[in-house]
Amino acid sequence: MSLQSEEYVTDRLIYLDHAATTPVDPVVLEAMIPYFTTHFGNPSSIYRIGRAALHALDEARDQIASILGASPREIIFTGSGSESDNLAIRGVALAQRQAGRGSHIITSAIEHHAVLHTVEHLQAFGFEATILPVDPKGLVQPEYLRAALRPDTVLVSIMYANNEIGTIQPIAELGAICRERGIPFHTDAVQAPGALPLDVRALNVDLMTIAAHKFYGPKGVGALYVRRGAPLLPQITGGGQERRRRAGTENVPGIVGMATALRLAEERRAHDSAHCARLRDRLVAGILERVPGSRLNGHPTQRLPNNASLSFEGVEGESILLLLDQHGIAASSGSACTSGSLEPSHVLIALARASGTERAPEIAAALPGAVRFTFGRENTDADVDAVLEMLPGIVAQLREMTVTSQGGV
Repeated sequence: MSLQSEEYVTDRLIYLDHAATTPVDPVVLEAMIPYFTTHFGNPSSIYRIGRAALHALDEARDQIASILGASPREIIFTGSGSESDNLAIRGVALAQRQAGRGSHIITSAIEHHAVLHTVEHLQAFGFEATILPVDPKGLVQPEYLRAALRPDTVLVSIMYANNEIGTIQPIAELGAICRERGIPFHTDAVQAPGALPLDVRALNVDLMTIAAHKFYGPKGVGALYVRRGAPLLPQITGGGQERRRRAGTENVPGIVGMATALRLAEERRAHDSAHCARLRDRLVAGILERVPGSRLNGHPTQRLPNNASLSFEGVEGESILLLLDQHGIAASSGSACTSGSLEPSHVLIALARASGTERAPEIAAALPGAVRFTFGRENTDADVDAVLEMLPGIVAQLREMTVTSQGGV
Protein backbone atom coordinates (compact mmCIF):
# COMPACT_ATOMS: atom_id res chain seq x y z
CA MET A 1 0.00 0.00 0.00
CA SER A 2 1.54 3.30 -1.08
CA LEU A 3 0.98 6.69 0.47
CA GLN A 4 0.72 8.10 -3.06
CA SER A 5 -1.83 5.55 -4.27
CA GLU A 6 -5.10 6.94 -5.61
CA GLU A 7 -6.73 3.50 -5.86
CA TYR A 8 -9.45 2.85 -3.32
CA VAL A 9 -9.78 -0.70 -2.10
CA THR A 10 -13.55 -0.29 -1.90
CA ASP A 11 -16.06 1.86 -3.75
CA ARG A 12 -18.28 2.12 -0.68
CA LEU A 13 -17.69 5.13 1.55
CA ILE A 14 -17.60 4.29 5.24
CA TYR A 15 -18.42 7.68 6.71
CA LEU A 16 -17.24 8.09 10.31
CA ASP A 17 -17.04 11.88 10.59
CA HIS A 18 -20.54 12.87 11.68
CA ALA A 19 -19.13 15.44 14.12
CA ALA A 20 -17.93 17.39 11.06
CA THR A 21 -21.20 17.26 9.15
CA THR A 22 -24.08 14.92 8.41
CA PRO A 23 -25.99 14.08 5.21
CA VAL A 24 -29.35 15.80 4.83
CA ASP A 25 -32.16 13.46 5.82
CA PRO A 26 -34.53 12.80 2.86
CA VAL A 27 -37.49 13.89 4.99
CA VAL A 28 -35.69 17.18 5.68
CA LEU A 29 -34.95 17.74 2.01
CA GLU A 30 -38.57 17.06 1.09
CA ALA A 31 -39.74 19.65 3.62
CA MET A 32 -37.34 22.25 2.21
CA ILE A 33 -38.04 21.93 -1.52
CA PRO A 34 -41.34 23.93 -1.67
CA TYR A 35 -39.56 26.96 -0.18
CA PHE A 36 -37.08 26.99 -3.03
CA THR A 37 -39.87 26.87 -5.61
CA THR A 38 -43.57 27.62 -5.10
CA HIS A 39 -43.21 29.30 -1.68
CA PHE A 40 -40.09 31.30 -2.51
CA GLY A 41 -41.35 34.63 -1.13
CA ASN A 42 -39.51 36.99 1.19
CA PRO A 43 -41.03 36.59 4.68
CA SER A 44 -40.90 40.37 5.12
CA SER A 45 -43.24 40.91 2.15
CA ILE A 46 -46.96 41.43 2.78
CA TYR A 47 -48.36 39.67 -0.31
CA ARG A 48 -49.45 36.04 -0.45
CA ILE A 49 -46.19 34.19 -1.10
CA GLY A 50 -44.42 36.41 1.41
CA ARG A 51 -47.05 35.57 4.03
CA ALA A 52 -46.62 31.86 3.22
CA ALA A 53 -42.88 32.14 3.85
CA LEU A 54 -43.49 34.02 7.10
CA HIS A 55 -45.94 31.34 8.22
CA ALA A 56 -43.30 28.66 7.60
CA LEU A 57 -40.77 30.74 9.52
CA ASP A 58 -43.15 31.07 12.48
CA GLU A 59 -43.93 27.36 12.48
CA ALA A 60 -40.24 26.48 12.43
CA ARG A 61 -39.52 28.91 15.28
CA ASP A 62 -42.38 27.44 17.33
CA GLN A 63 -41.13 23.90 16.72
CA ILE A 64 -37.52 24.65 17.69
CA ALA A 65 -38.60 26.64 20.74
CA SER A 66 -40.81 23.76 21.91
CA ILE A 67 -37.91 21.29 21.71
CA LEU A 68 -35.61 23.65 23.62
CA GLY A 69 -38.23 24.44 26.26
CA ALA A 70 -38.11 28.09 25.23
CA SER A 71 -40.44 30.81 23.97
CA PRO A 72 -40.49 31.40 20.20
CA ARG A 73 -39.44 35.00 20.88
CA GLU A 74 -36.20 33.64 22.37
CA ILE A 75 -35.03 31.99 19.13
CA ILE A 76 -32.81 33.90 16.68
CA PHE A 77 -32.07 32.36 13.29
CA THR A 78 -28.50 32.76 12.00
CA GLY A 79 -26.30 31.53 9.17
CA SER A 80 -24.24 29.00 11.14
CA GLY A 81 -23.11 27.79 14.54
CA SER A 82 -20.08 30.07 14.30
CA GLU A 83 -22.29 33.09 13.70
CA SER A 84 -24.46 32.13 16.65
CA ASP A 85 -21.38 31.87 18.88
CA ASN A 86 -20.14 35.23 17.66
CA LEU A 87 -23.52 36.89 18.25
CA ALA A 88 -23.79 35.42 21.74
CA ILE A 89 -20.31 36.41 22.88
CA ARG A 90 -19.92 39.79 21.21
CA GLY A 91 -23.56 40.67 21.67
CA VAL A 92 -23.61 40.01 25.42
CA ALA A 93 -20.11 41.31 26.18
CA LEU A 94 -20.65 44.62 24.40
CA ALA A 95 -24.10 45.10 25.92
CA GLN A 96 -22.75 44.43 29.38
CA ARG A 97 -19.86 46.87 29.00
CA GLN A 98 -22.19 49.48 27.57
CA ALA A 99 -24.33 49.10 30.70
CA GLY A 100 -21.26 49.56 32.91
CA ARG A 101 -21.26 46.04 34.33
CA GLY A 102 -17.67 45.20 33.47
CA SER A 103 -15.54 43.60 30.76
CA HIS A 104 -14.36 40.21 32.09
CA ILE A 105 -15.20 37.04 30.13
CA ILE A 106 -14.66 33.42 31.17
CA THR A 107 -14.38 30.48 28.78
CA SER A 108 -12.48 27.18 28.63
CA ALA A 109 -9.27 26.02 26.96
CA ILE A 110 -11.08 23.44 24.80
CA GLU A 111 -13.79 25.59 23.21
CA HIS A 112 -14.41 25.66 19.47
CA HIS A 113 -12.42 28.40 17.76
CA ALA A 114 -15.67 30.23 17.01
CA VAL A 115 -15.68 30.97 20.75
CA LEU A 116 -11.95 31.25 21.48
CA HIS A 117 -11.12 33.51 18.54
CA THR A 118 -14.09 35.74 19.30
CA VAL A 119 -12.93 36.14 22.90
CA GLU A 120 -9.39 36.88 21.67
CA HIS A 121 -10.77 39.52 19.32
CA LEU A 122 -12.64 41.20 22.17
CA GLN A 123 -9.42 41.30 24.20
CA ALA A 124 -7.96 43.57 21.53
CA PHE A 125 -10.76 46.01 22.39
CA GLY A 126 -10.17 46.14 26.12
CA PHE A 127 -11.93 43.05 27.42
CA GLU A 128 -10.18 40.70 29.84
CA ALA A 129 -10.49 36.94 29.57
CA THR A 130 -9.91 33.99 31.88
CA ILE A 131 -9.35 30.70 30.06
CA LEU A 132 -10.29 27.87 32.38
CA PRO A 133 -8.18 24.69 32.29
CA VAL A 134 -9.70 21.23 32.05
CA ASP A 135 -8.85 18.08 33.97
CA PRO A 136 -7.07 15.17 32.21
CA LYS A 137 -10.42 13.86 30.92
CA GLY A 138 -11.39 17.20 29.43
CA LEU A 139 -13.85 18.34 32.10
CA VAL A 140 -14.28 21.89 33.38
CA GLN A 141 -14.66 21.35 37.10
CA PRO A 142 -17.26 23.61 38.77
CA GLU A 143 -14.71 24.79 41.32
CA TYR A 144 -12.55 26.11 38.46
CA LEU A 145 -15.41 28.34 37.37
CA ARG A 146 -16.40 29.45 40.86
CA ALA A 147 -12.82 30.50 41.62
CA ALA A 148 -12.53 32.49 38.39
CA LEU A 149 -15.68 34.62 38.83
CA ARG A 150 -15.11 38.31 39.56
CA PRO A 151 -17.39 41.25 40.30
CA ASP A 152 -16.80 42.49 36.75
CA THR A 153 -17.46 39.13 35.04
CA VAL A 154 -20.07 39.78 32.35
CA LEU A 155 -20.24 36.46 30.46
CA VAL A 156 -19.31 32.79 30.81
CA SER A 157 -19.19 30.50 27.74
CA ILE A 158 -18.60 26.75 28.19
CA MET A 159 -19.44 24.22 25.48
CA TYR A 160 -21.97 21.45 26.18
CA ALA A 161 -19.90 18.67 24.56
CA ASN A 162 -16.49 18.88 22.93
CA ASN A 163 -16.35 18.38 19.18
CA GLU A 164 -12.90 16.74 19.22
CA ILE A 165 -12.85 14.42 22.24
CA GLY A 166 -16.57 14.12 22.97
CA THR A 167 -16.38 15.01 26.68
CA ILE A 168 -19.74 16.25 28.05
CA GLN A 169 -19.50 19.15 30.48
CA PRO A 170 -21.61 19.51 33.68
CA ILE A 171 -23.51 22.37 32.05
CA ALA A 172 -26.45 22.49 34.48
CA GLU A 173 -24.09 22.79 37.45
CA LEU A 174 -21.92 25.40 35.75
CA GLY A 175 -25.02 27.32 34.73
CA ALA A 176 -26.37 27.26 38.28
CA ILE A 177 -23.16 28.87 39.53
CA CYS A 178 -23.58 31.68 37.02
CA ARG A 179 -27.28 32.03 37.81
CA GLU A 180 -26.43 32.57 41.50
CA ARG A 181 -24.31 35.57 40.51
CA GLY A 182 -26.61 36.90 37.79
CA ILE A 183 -23.97 36.35 35.09
CA PRO A 184 -25.17 35.39 31.58
CA PHE A 185 -24.13 31.84 30.67
CA HIS A 186 -23.71 30.69 27.06
CA THR A 187 -23.13 27.16 25.81
CA ASP A 188 -22.04 26.05 22.36
CA ALA A 189 -24.33 23.03 22.00
CA VAL A 190 -23.55 22.32 18.34
CA GLN A 191 -22.66 18.67 19.02
CA ALA A 192 -25.62 18.03 21.35
CA PRO A 193 -28.83 17.68 19.25
CA GLY A 194 -29.78 14.06 18.75
CA ALA A 195 -27.44 12.99 21.54
CA LEU A 196 -28.20 15.04 24.68
CA PRO A 197 -31.20 16.74 26.34
CA LEU A 198 -31.73 20.30 25.10
CA ASP A 199 -34.08 21.83 27.68
CA VAL A 200 -32.56 25.26 28.27
CA ARG A 201 -34.31 25.71 31.64
CA ALA A 202 -32.99 22.42 33.03
CA LEU A 203 -29.52 23.27 31.71
CA ASN A 204 -29.53 26.72 33.38
CA VAL A 205 -28.32 28.43 30.21
CA ASP A 206 -29.10 31.95 29.06
CA LEU A 207 -27.84 31.49 25.52
CA MET A 208 -27.37 28.30 23.46
CA THR A 209 -25.97 27.70 19.98
CA ILE A 210 -27.04 24.97 17.52
CA ALA A 211 -26.24 24.33 13.84
CA ALA A 212 -28.49 22.34 11.49
CA HIS A 213 -25.86 20.42 9.55
CA LYS A 214 -24.71 18.56 12.67
CA PHE A 215 -28.06 16.76 12.98
CA TYR A 216 -28.99 15.82 9.40
CA GLY A 217 -30.14 19.29 8.40
CA PRO A 218 -28.75 21.66 5.74
CA LYS A 219 -25.52 23.61 5.94
CA GLY A 220 -25.58 27.37 6.26
CA VAL A 221 -28.23 27.76 8.94
CA GLY A 222 -28.08 27.90 12.73
CA ALA A 223 -29.97 29.23 15.71
CA LEU A 224 -29.23 31.02 18.94
CA TYR A 225 -31.47 30.75 21.98
CA VAL A 226 -31.39 33.97 24.03
CA ARG A 227 -33.29 33.98 27.31
CA ARG A 228 -35.78 36.82 27.51
CA GLY A 229 -34.16 39.74 29.33
CA ALA A 230 -30.58 38.69 28.58
CA PRO A 231 -28.47 41.65 27.38
CA LEU A 232 -27.63 41.45 23.66
CA LEU A 233 -26.45 43.96 21.07
CA PRO A 234 -27.00 42.95 17.41
CA GLN A 235 -23.85 42.27 15.40
CA ILE A 236 -25.36 42.31 11.90
CA THR A 237 -27.34 45.49 11.29
CA GLY A 238 -29.58 46.50 8.43
CA GLY A 239 -33.19 45.39 8.31
CA GLY A 240 -35.49 44.61 11.19
CA GLN A 241 -35.46 40.83 10.88
CA GLU A 242 -35.34 38.57 13.95
CA ARG A 243 -36.80 41.34 16.13
CA ARG A 244 -33.91 43.61 15.15
CA ARG A 245 -31.37 41.22 16.67
CA ARG A 246 -29.95 39.82 13.40
CA ALA A 247 -30.50 41.65 10.11
CA GLY A 248 -30.73 39.85 6.78
CA THR A 249 -33.47 38.04 4.88
CA GLU A 250 -34.06 34.73 6.60
CA ASN A 251 -33.02 31.49 4.89
CA VAL A 252 -36.53 30.07 4.86
CA PRO A 253 -35.74 26.69 3.22
CA GLY A 254 -32.80 26.18 5.56
CA ILE A 255 -34.79 27.16 8.64
CA VAL A 256 -37.65 24.82 7.68
CA GLY A 257 -35.06 22.09 7.17
CA MET A 258 -33.42 22.82 10.53
CA ALA A 259 -36.73 22.62 12.39
CA THR A 260 -37.62 19.34 10.67
CA ALA A 261 -34.17 17.88 11.36
CA LEU A 262 -34.29 18.91 15.02
CA ARG A 263 -37.71 17.29 15.44
CA LEU A 264 -36.45 14.05 13.91
CA ALA A 265 -33.26 14.17 15.99
CA GLU A 266 -35.24 14.55 19.19
CA GLU A 267 -37.69 11.79 18.25
CA ARG A 268 -34.83 9.42 17.43
CA ARG A 269 -32.45 10.49 20.18
CA ALA A 270 -32.78 7.43 22.42
CA HIS A 271 -32.57 4.97 19.53
CA ASP A 272 -29.73 6.71 17.68
CA SER A 273 -27.70 7.28 20.85
CA ALA A 274 -27.90 3.62 21.83
CA HIS A 275 -27.02 2.51 18.30
CA CYS A 276 -24.00 4.82 18.03
CA ALA A 277 -22.77 4.08 21.56
CA ARG A 278 -22.75 0.35 20.87
CA LEU A 279 -20.72 0.80 17.69
CA ARG A 280 -18.40 3.28 19.40
CA ASP A 281 -17.70 0.92 22.29
CA ARG A 282 -16.98 -1.97 19.90
CA LEU A 283 -14.55 0.20 17.97
CA VAL A 284 -12.74 1.57 21.02
CA ALA A 285 -12.36 -1.85 22.63
CA GLY A 286 -11.12 -3.36 19.38
CA ILE A 287 -8.55 -0.64 18.74
CA LEU A 288 -7.18 -0.64 22.28
CA GLU A 289 -6.83 -4.42 22.08
CA ARG A 290 -5.29 -4.61 18.60
CA VAL A 291 -3.14 -1.46 18.32
CA PRO A 292 -0.28 -1.16 20.83
CA GLY A 293 0.39 2.38 22.02
CA SER A 294 -3.20 3.54 21.48
CA ARG A 295 -5.32 5.40 24.02
CA LEU A 296 -8.75 6.94 24.32
CA ASN A 297 -8.91 10.74 24.58
CA GLY A 298 -11.51 12.41 26.79
CA HIS A 299 -13.78 11.06 29.49
CA PRO A 300 -14.30 7.27 29.32
CA THR A 301 -18.05 7.43 30.04
CA GLN A 302 -19.16 11.09 30.20
CA ARG A 303 -18.84 11.51 26.45
CA LEU A 304 -20.99 11.83 23.35
CA PRO A 305 -22.47 8.45 22.36
CA ASN A 306 -21.03 8.60 18.85
CA ASN A 307 -17.53 9.93 19.59
CA ALA A 308 -14.34 7.83 19.67
CA SER A 309 -11.19 9.96 19.80
CA LEU A 310 -7.99 7.94 19.98
CA SER A 311 -4.29 8.76 19.93
CA PHE A 312 -1.56 6.57 18.47
CA GLU A 313 2.01 6.90 19.69
CA GLY A 314 4.67 7.53 17.09
CA VAL A 315 2.44 8.43 14.13
CA GLU A 316 0.65 11.50 12.83
CA GLY A 317 -3.12 11.49 12.72
CA GLU A 318 -3.17 13.01 9.23
CA SER A 319 -1.10 10.12 7.84
CA ILE A 320 -3.54 7.61 9.32
CA LEU A 321 -6.44 9.51 7.75
CA LEU A 322 -4.86 9.48 4.29
CA LEU A 323 -4.40 5.72 4.37
CA LEU A 324 -7.87 5.14 5.79
CA ASP A 325 -9.23 7.27 2.95
CA GLN A 326 -7.53 5.01 0.41
CA HIS A 327 -9.70 2.23 1.83
CA GLY A 328 -12.88 4.28 1.62
CA ILE A 329 -12.97 5.17 5.34
CA ALA A 330 -13.60 8.84 6.17
CA ALA A 331 -12.60 10.01 9.65
CA SER A 332 -11.03 13.15 11.11
CA SER A 333 -8.07 14.32 13.15
CA GLY A 334 -10.24 16.73 15.15
CA SER A 335 -12.29 19.82 14.34
CA ALA A 336 -13.31 20.01 10.69
CA CYS A 337 -12.85 23.78 10.89
CA THR A 338 -9.10 23.39 11.51
CA SER A 339 -8.35 20.15 9.65
CA GLY A 340 -6.11 21.99 7.18
CA SER A 341 -3.99 23.52 9.93
CA LEU A 342 -0.52 22.27 10.82
CA GLU A 343 -0.93 23.53 14.38
CA PRO A 344 -1.37 20.90 17.10
CA SER A 345 -4.86 20.52 18.52
CA HIS A 346 -5.48 23.04 21.29
CA VAL A 347 -7.78 20.46 22.88
CA LEU A 348 -5.06 17.80 23.10
CA ILE A 349 -2.59 20.38 24.39
CA ALA A 350 -5.05 21.26 27.16
CA LEU A 351 -5.34 17.57 28.10
CA ALA A 352 -1.54 17.22 28.11
CA ARG A 353 -1.20 20.21 30.43
CA ALA A 354 -3.86 18.83 32.73
CA SER A 355 -1.81 15.63 32.95
CA GLY A 356 1.20 17.62 34.16
CA THR A 357 3.13 17.55 30.90
CA GLU A 358 3.63 21.23 30.03
CA ARG A 359 5.08 21.43 26.53
CA ALA A 360 6.57 24.17 24.44
CA PRO A 361 4.79 24.66 21.08
CA GLU A 362 7.43 22.77 19.14
CA ILE A 363 7.10 19.80 21.52
CA ALA A 364 3.34 20.02 21.47
CA ALA A 365 3.49 19.64 17.70
CA ALA A 366 4.87 16.16 18.24
CA LEU A 367 1.92 15.00 20.36
CA PRO A 368 0.81 11.48 19.43
CA GLY A 369 -1.39 11.31 16.35
CA ALA A 370 -5.10 11.59 17.12
CA VAL A 371 -7.97 10.30 15.01
CA ARG A 372 -11.64 11.02 15.66
CA PHE A 373 -14.26 8.49 14.57
CA THR A 374 -17.84 9.75 14.94
CA PHE A 375 -20.76 7.48 14.12
CA GLY A 376 -24.19 8.19 12.67
CA ARG A 377 -27.55 6.57 12.00
CA GLU A 378 -26.46 4.73 8.87
CA ASN A 379 -23.31 3.11 10.28
CA THR A 380 -23.22 -0.64 10.89
CA ASP A 381 -21.14 -3.32 12.56
CA ALA A 382 -19.55 -3.95 9.16
CA ASP A 383 -18.11 -0.43 9.31
CA VAL A 384 -16.51 -1.16 12.65
CA ASP A 385 -15.14 -4.43 11.29
CA ALA A 386 -13.59 -2.61 8.33
CA VAL A 387 -11.76 -0.14 10.56
CA LEU A 388 -10.54 -2.88 12.89
CA GLU A 389 -9.28 -4.84 9.90
CA MET A 390 -7.37 -1.95 8.33
CA LEU A 391 -6.21 0.32 11.17
CA PRO A 392 -3.69 -1.95 12.97
CA GLY A 393 -1.76 -2.51 9.75
CA ILE A 394 -1.86 1.17 8.85
CA VAL A 395 -0.43 2.23 12.21
CA ALA A 396 2.23 -0.49 12.08
CA GLN A 397 3.24 0.57 8.55
CA LEU A 398 3.52 4.23 9.52
CA ARG A 399 5.59 3.40 12.59
CA GLU A 400 7.93 1.31 10.47
CA MET A 401 8.29 4.15 7.98
CA THR A 402 9.09 6.54 10.83
CA VAL A 403 11.81 4.28 12.20
CA THR A 404 13.29 3.84 8.72
CA SER A 405 13.31 7.57 8.03
CA GLN A 406 15.08 8.17 11.34
CA GLY A 407 17.79 5.68 10.46
CA GLY A 408 16.59 2.95 12.80
CA VAL A 409 16.77 -0.77 12.28
